[in-house]
Amino acid sequence: MTIRLDEAIKTAIEFERKVLKVYQDAGKNAVDPVGRSVFSQLATEEAGHVAYLESRLTEWRKDGHIALEELRTIVPDKGRIAEGRKRLAKPMRGKPASATEVEYLKRALVAEKETSAFYRRMVSELAEERRTLFARFLEIEEGHVAIVEAELDAVSGSGFWFGLKEF
Repeated sequence: MTIRLDEAIKTAIEFERKVLKVYQDAGKNAVDPVGRSVFSQLATEEAGHVAYLESRLTEWRKDGHIALEELRTIVPDKGRIAEGRKRLAKPMRGKPASATEVEYLKRALVAEKETSAFYRRMVSELAEERRTLFARFLEIEEGHVAIVEAELDAVSGSGFWFGLKEF
């Protein structure tokens, strides 16, 4: 059974709100300014995803079709993140991440992976003309998974944060 487009978009909004909440809470509770900045930037991006999806849902309900507008991301693609991780594998100076920050990164990783899995499923199950919306979100969310993994590795290994600009 194929999911209806409006139901898929509503479910996507729920996933995006869940990730947004993790980043908002993490940003409020992060001790390190770089960590706070990373969480804040990702929260802003997720809020943009919610707004974008809500506008697409409104358009679908009103007109019965969706015009796909460009969906930008602040996060580099997975390849660039992998290159950055290699380049930044040297010891860093600064204040180590707190256990709370590490826990928020772990929560974010779980939420991002769940969200990516949903988008992957939509790309494989929806009719071709409806996949494009979810394919772009899948690409972006996979970048989020990669950046959260890189941050988690950084704070777990060296104990220090990367800023998004380092990638």
